[in-house]
Amino acid sequence: MDDHKLLLLVLPILSLCTRYVYVSASQVGDGEVRWTGVVCSKNTRRVIGLQLNGAKLPYQLRGLEVDNLDWLSNLSFLSLLDLTGVKISDTNWLRGIRRLSCLKELYLDSCDIPQLTPSSLNFFVNSSSASLAILDLSGTKLNSLVFSWLVNMSTSLVRVELSDNQIGGLIPDAFGSSIFLEYLDLSGNQLQGLVPEMRGSVSLRELHLSHNKLTGLQGTSFGQLPKLEILDVSYNFLQGIVSESHFLKLHSLKVLDLSFNSLAFLETTRVWIPPFQLNVLKLASCYLGPHLPKWVQTQSNISHLDLSSAGQLPDCWMSMTKLSILNLGNNDISGEIPRTLGQSGCWLLVSLQLRSNNLSGELPSNLRNCQTLRLLDVGGNQLMGNVPAWIGTYLTSLMVLSLRDNNFYGTILQKTTQSLIPITGFVFSDGSRYEIDSYIENALVHWKGQDEEYNKTLRFLKLIDLSSNRIVGNIPKEFSLLRGLISLNLSRNHLTGNIDSEIGQMTMLESLDLSRNQLSGEIPIGMAELNYLAFLDLSNNNLSGKIPPGTQLQGFDAMVYAGNNELCGHPLAACLSAGGPRPSPASDHEKEDKNLDAGFYISMVFGFVLGFWGVIITLILKKSWRNGYFGFWNKTWNWLYVTTAVYLKRLR
Repeated sequence: MDDHKLLLLVLPILSLCTRYVYVSASQVGDGEVRWTGVVCSKNTRRVIGLQLNGAKLPYQLRGLEVDNLDWLSNLSFLSLLDLTGVKISDTNWLRGIRRLSCLKELYLDSCDIPQLTPSSLNFFVNSSSASLAILDLSGTKLNSLVFSWLVNMSTSLVRVELSDNQIGGLIPDAFGSSIFLEYLDLSGNQLQGLVPEMRGSVSLRELHLSHNKLTGLQGTSFGQLPKLEILDVSYNFLQGIVSESHFLKLHSLKVLDLSFNSLAFLETTRVWIPPFQLNVLKLASCYLGPHLPKWVQTQSNISHLDLSSAGQLPDCWMSMTKLSILNLGNNDISGEIPRTLGQSGCWLLVSLQLRSNNLSGELPSNLRNCQTLRLLDVGGNQLMGNVPAWIGTYLTSLMVLSLRDNNFYGTILQKTTQSLIPITGFVFSDGSRYEIDSYIENALVHWKGQDEEYNKTLRFLKLIDLSSNRIVGNIPKEFSLLRGLISLNLSRNHLTGNIDSEIGQMTMLESLDLSRNQLSGEIPIGMAELNYLAFLDLSNNNLSGKIPPGTQLQGFDAMVYAGNNELCGHPLAACLSAGGPRPSPASDHEKEDKNLDAGFYISMVFGFVLGFWGVIITLILKKSWRNGYFGFWNKTWNWLYVTTAVYLKRLR
């Protein structure tokens, strides 16, 4: 049967696809029909590719579903099949693929497909699908039975993507001897045990094994892969010592991520110069300090360096003139922030994270030289002084500024706030937000009341966090000019005065925390116009008056306003009179405490009465207990009488 006629018969199997064919079909000439998503050979006019990627189809066809793939076997010249995002309800979906002798590329990424079973794998016994070179089954919830199929094709596979599935057990040794394999991604599964020897995979360029349960490396075969460019084994349970032998022949290595394991680096007295120059080095939570491996300081091309949670560290960035992302958070770094961070080697910094150390002193003015900074996080230290005005004057590209949990003091000066306006002014006329480049991978920010680690979505954040300091005075009116701001946290300071009446101009605000200050006055009516506001905390201030009406502010829980005795209106108690003072109702915690106290006293009285009468009734009913009880007290009384009489006689 002609491939075109076959497609006309089988494409209606796809929901809505009949409409898709007739809408998209067009005559090209000589009776040839062209469909979007169907690739035909120019010479044979046979179908060689089906690209029905759900994300690329017209919006009318999103959510396609296939309940039968048997018709695929008739497309004998098919070399590419892309059903990404399509729901496949055919329990025997492998059967339709097994006879595609020319199939080289198979993309079933994010497909909702039935789970593999031992019986379904029988379709691949002696199948002709051994020509398959590229396979993408990521995000399909497959189990470890998929390995039974892939082992038979390990000699032909070039690229394998199995990330974000439910694959458990051990990694097959066959992957370590696939001489043509260039890309292997098994991240986001439940793999256990050791990483097998990879000595035979001499063509391997990228190896992704992150977010599994792997416990160690089998030998030092990783160091024998001359073409390996990316090695990512982060977020596992790897243990042991990492030495030079693990990197001996990695001439092409550009990205090394060993973070969030229990690995330690072998200390050597000599300076070993590795055969590679890294662009990205991530060793978070590895044991490095206090002496960083000397070979790290030979890496002059590093643009992303993550040494967070790694212990005490020396200045290791001086030779890294291309550094754009530096994460030294959660270490034991003490003293002042090194002034070397503001020198020429760090002028290209885009992200600087120094949170949760023991840093003291003031923010060094040298940081003003890092004018490309978009993220500055020095929270959780012992820094002090006023918030420098030069932050906004020089660091005009900042998108995230976190100075929380330090000892900054004094007032927020007007010129300081004015200088911050460029930080948050990137809001386009269509309402879209300026984005941080995606290579700022992640940051821990205090967002909507809790610490959250953001990765891809970080580029949408524009955040200022000055919480948990000793800042006093009024909130400058210039904060209301920060109209592109997404999150503002000034909680746990000593701020006084009113909330600015123009706060409603901060139309992009999603999170506002002004709790635990001494703010007074009424809540501005303009706050009811903050349509994106999803998190609000005004508790423990001296605010008064009626909460502005509307679902935006009155939809929050009463705890948001707790500790403001003069506030009223929903969700608090109704106002007694216009503008008059009114008592604040007890919070949920106070009510629970009162209920707890009442229950405690009632239980105590009941227990006393029950115990007292229990003893009395027992003495009345049981003669032996009664004789023993009164005999005890009689002997005790006689002893006290005799002892007292003897003592008094001696005194005379």
